[in-house]
Amino acid sequence: MTEIVYRDALFFDGTGSDPVISDIAVSDGKISAIGPHLDAGSQAIEVNCKGLWLMPGLLDIHTHLDLEIEIAPELPEVVRHGTTTVVISNCSLGVTYGNLRRDGDDPIVSCFARVENMPKCVLTKVADACTWSDSQGYLDHLENLALGPNVVPLIPHSMLRIEVMGMKDSVSRRSTARELSRMRDMVEAGMNQGYAGLSTDALPFHFLANDPHKKKRIPTQYASFRELSRLTSVVRRHSRVWQATPPKEDIFEAVRSFLLTSGRLFGRPLKTSVLAIIDLQTNRSAVILCLLLSKILNSGFLKGAFHFQAMPSSFRIWSDGAINLMADEIPEFRALNELEPEDREGRARILSDPEWVAAFREMWLKGKKGFSLARLQRLIRLEDVVLSRNLKDMTVSSCPLENWNGETLDAPYHRLLRWQASRGRRGATNTIEADFFSHFPDPIMDDAEFLLHLLRVWDTDFRWETTVANRNPKVVKKLLFHPQTVPGFNDSGAHLANIAFYDGNLRALKIAQDDGVQRVSQMVHRLTGLPAAFFNLNAGVLRVGAQADLCLIDPDALHRWNPEGTYEFVWRSQFGCRQVINRPQGVVRQVMIAGKIAWNDDVYTASFGHSAFGRVLRAKDHPLEQAKVAV
Repeated sequence: MTEIVYRDALFFDGTGSDPVISDIAVSDGKISAIGPHLDAGSQAIEVNCKGLWLMPGLLDIHTHLDLEIEIAPELPEVVRHGTTTVVISNCSLGVTYGNLRRDGDDPIVSCFARVENMPKCVLTKVADACTWSDSQGYLDHLENLALGPNVVPLIPHSMLRIEVMGMKDSVSRRSTARELSRMRDMVEAGMNQGYAGLSTDALPFHFLANDPHKKKRIPTQYASFRELSRLTSVVRRHSRVWQATPPKEDIFEAVRSFLLTSGRLFGRPLKTSVLAIIDLQTNRSAVILCLLLSKILNSGFLKGAFHFQAMPSSFRIWSDGAINLMADEIPEFRALNELEPEDREGRARILSDPEWVAAFREMWLKGKKGFSLARLQRLIRLEDVVLSRNLKDMTVSSCPLENWNGETLDAPYHRLLRWQASRGRRGATNTIEADFFSHFPDPIMDDAEFLLHLLRVWDTDFRWETTVANRNPKVVKKLLFHPQTVPGFNDSGAHLANIAFYDGNLRALKIAQDDGVQRVSQMVHRLTGLPAAFFNLNAGVLRVGAQADLCLIDPDALHRWNPEGTYEFVWRSQFGCRQVINRPQGVVRQVMIAGKIAWNDDVYTASFGHSAFGRVLRAKDHPLEQAKVAV
C-alpha cells in the first residue's frame, strides 16, 4: 500500500539525467513507483510538489559529527539542510575504539579539542559514554541510537595508533613490525565489518590539547610511509576509500603519499578523497597545483582514482581573540592557543613577553614593507600561510566598542592614527572611542602593535571574522564542477563557534541554479549519486526499490537566499557554547529518511529525535559493480 505520493515534482534522480515532471510513491520506507499520474489509493498522503524540486537526500562526505552523534544523534542541523547521509571519523579522528583512556591520558579530549575546536567539558562527557572498545562495538552502538541521517563511519588512523601503541608512543615514534601487523589486522576487521575506508591526516597545524603532549601533533602524523602503505593496501583490496589531507609543508612528501592511488604502481587503484581544494587568498598557486596533481594521478599512465574535496562556500571563519582554527599554523599564535580558552592571565603573560612580542611582530610584518622575497611573494599571492595578516580582511563581529562592530579593523586603526597625529582633536567617532585611543602606545608604530594592544585589552571579548579562501565565485563554481573534484569539506560538526558549513550542499545547488536545471541535475549527481558510488554506499540514487531518502527544495526560495546574510549564533545547550550556523528559510521544504518525514515546512516532525530515522550504511552491503565511478 502506498503511504505517501509526491505529485508533479521536478524530479532529479541523482544520476545526472535531465529532470522530469513526475510522481514518486513511497511504501514501507522505499520508493515503490516513479512516473506520471500514479494511482496511489485513497489512503495515501499526497504532497503537492508543483514548482518544487524533488531529489535524493544529499550526502556530506566530510564531517566531524562523531561527537554530536553521542549528544544529539538526530543531528538536527544536518537534516534541516536536506542532508540525509553523513561520512564521519574524518581526518584520522573518531570514537571507533571507545575512550582509549589509559595511563592518565584522555585521547578523545586531547585529539578533538584543538583540531576541531570543541569544548573540553563536552568532550569529557562524550568520552565518559564511550564504553565500547572495538570497531564492531562501535557499529553496534550506532545502530542502537535514534539516528537522524544515515551514518557512514571510517576507521580513524590516529585512534587506531593510540589503541595499538598507547598515547605517548603514538606521538613519539614509528610503529614496530608487531604493532603495524596488529593495526593492519584491525583495519582488515573494520573493512569486513563494513567501514567505508580509512582516514589519515597530515596538516601541520593539528596539535593535541592536553599536557604533556600540547606541542605534539595528532598521532597519524608520526606514521611512516611504510605504515601508510601497509594500511591503505587493505583499503585498496576491499575497494574502499582513503580519506587524506596533504602534508602542506612538503610537496614532495605529498606526491609520494598520493602515488598510493595509482593502479599501475600498486596493481589496482586506491580510491582517494583529499581535503581540500580551495582558492586561498594568500596563495593563488594552490588551486593550480592541486588540479595538476590530480590530473597526473588520474592519467591513463598512473591510473589513479583520486579527487580533491571542493568547498561550496567562502571559507569564512570567526575568531575569539587569537583563537581560531588556523591559529596553530603560526607558532606565535600557537603559543596562545596551547592555553585553555579561559586562561586569560596566561595569554596576558605571553602577550607581554618581549621575546614573544618581537617574534610576533616579525611574523605579522613579514613581506609588508621593503624589497625582499617575502614582499614579492605577498604581492603576487604566493605566501606560505593561510591568514592574510591584513587588517582590511578582518571584520569586527563583537567587541566592547559597539561602533566597531561590522567594521574592518583597518577603519579604527586609521582613526587612531589620525587621532594621535592631531593630538586628540580629530579621528575618534565619540568620547568613548577617544578614551580607548588614549590608552594606546603613542605614537602607534604599526598595525602589529595595534592588534597586540587589542589582544591584551580585550582577549576573547574581541571577536572578528575573515574569509581566508574562496572569495571569487567564478573560481568556486569552476572547482565544484571540475572532473577532478567532488563537492565536500563542509566540516559539519566541528569548529562550532568558528565556521558554519552545514549549508554547503545548498550553496552548491544555488551556484548551479544560475545555469539552468540541467546544470542543477549535474550538481545533484555530484552531491548524491557520485559520492555514494565512490564510497560504495547504497544511497544517492532514487529508483524503484531504493530507500526513500528524499529532499524537497523550493527553487524560488533558493534563488532569493543570500548565504552571506543568514549567519547567526545560537546557544546549543548540549555543547554549552554558542554555535555559528547558517539557516536558509523556506529552501528545504521537506526531508524524508527511510520513508519517514523528518522535516516539514521549517518544523521537525514529532517523532524526530525520539526514534531512529537513518541507519548505519556499510560499504560491504553495496555491490561493487554498482560502485564503479570515474573521477
